[in-house]
Order: sequence, then structure tokens, then C-alpha cells
Amino acid sequence: MSMMNDNDSFIREVNEELRSEQMKTIWKRFAPFIIGVAVLIIVGVAGGSAYQWWQQTQSSASGDRFLSALKDAEEKREGEATKELEALTKDGFGAYPVLARLRLATMKAQKGDAKGAAADFSAIGKDASVPAGVRNAARLRAAWLLVDAGTYEDVAQEVETLATPSSAMRHGAREALGLSAYKAGDYVKARDWFQLIVDDAEAPGGAANRARTMLSLITASGKLT
Repeated sequence: MSMMNDNDSFIREVNEELRSEQMKTIWKRFAPFIIGVAVLIIVGVAGGSAYQWWQQTQSSASGDRFLSALKDAEEKREGEATKELEALTKDGFGAYPVLARLRLATMKAQKGDAKGAAADFSAIGKDASVPAGVRNAARLRAAWLLVDAGTYEDVAQEVETLATPSSAMRHGAREALGLSAYKAGDYVKARDWFQLIVDDAEAPGGAANRARTMLSLITASGKLT
């Protein structure tokens, strides 16, 4: 009870103090602290807004540079496109360095350098700083290039771990592995990969149809006996 009375008395004293002329003394005493807190709040809000503005500005600038490089590539100004994309890989903002690397690898493939492009995609697939989904897509792209430009072992090194039942990219990985095995003359292994696609209820129609065609070719070849 005494504590409650003390609290009530304290509150009354504070209220009276706020109403009195001594408020000037209180202000002088606590003004630096009050102003300091207010400044921190304002700076915090302003800092957050400034950072968001800076992010948007940087992203927009990198986006403009990336689109400009794509336009140069489409209009056969490959030198300019390559130069801008290479610069973006070093100083681009957000996702643009990775997008630039992917585009450079694609341009290399389009020029006929399948092995070089596969190596670039493979490097992206091994880069821990790149989001997992992008890494897996890059590894799958490398594998497809290596179906023609490498060995079955090269393809397996890229995507065998993506061919598991829980992988969202298993259909593409299995197809690349099946084609690579078929090309290498390993018809048993090719059949096994294609059969996994056919037996998968979630396999896309196109992949399943191609797998059935390959299974028919393998059976017709008589190489399984």
C-alpha cells in the first residue's frame, strides 16, 4: 500500500512539475538527451529511406546496362556486349553479376565454343554465393552442352545429383544422362535413365515422349541382348 501511495505521489509531483515554471529547468537539464533521441530516430528513418533509394537506383542502373548489353548482342555488336557484361560481373548490383555471367556463357555457346560455355556454366554451378536454384540451372545447362562436347562422366559430374527423385530438375538431368549414355554406346545405362522418366508420373509430356522414343530406338537396336 505504501508503494502504491509513493507511486501516486510521484505521478502527482511530476504533473505539478510539468505545469510549473520549473519546466524550463527540466528542459535545460534533459534537452540534450531528448534532442539526441529525436536525432537518432530521424537519422534512422532517413537512413532506411536513403538505403532503399540507393538500392533502387543501383538496381535500375545495372538493369539498364544489362538491357543495353542484350541489345548490343542482338544487333551483332558482340564486342560492346561482352565488354559491358564483363563489367557487370565485377560491379553490377544484386542479381545482375550472375545474369551477366549466364549471358556471357550463352554467347560463348552460340559462337560454337561448347566446352568453354560448359566450363563457365559449371563454374556458376559451383559458386556458393549464387542462389541454389540458379546454380542447379547452370549445372543442367552445362550438362546439356557436354552431351555433345564431353563424355558421359562429364555430364554425370554436373547433374547426377540432380537426377534424384526429390529434385525439381530430375527430368532434364535424367534426359541429359540418358542421351549421353546412348551417345557413348552404353545402352543399358541409357535405357535405365529413360525408363525413370517414363515411370515418373510428374514428368513433362515432352520429356516422357522423347524418353519413349529413345527406349524404342534402344530396343530396336538389339544392343541390349
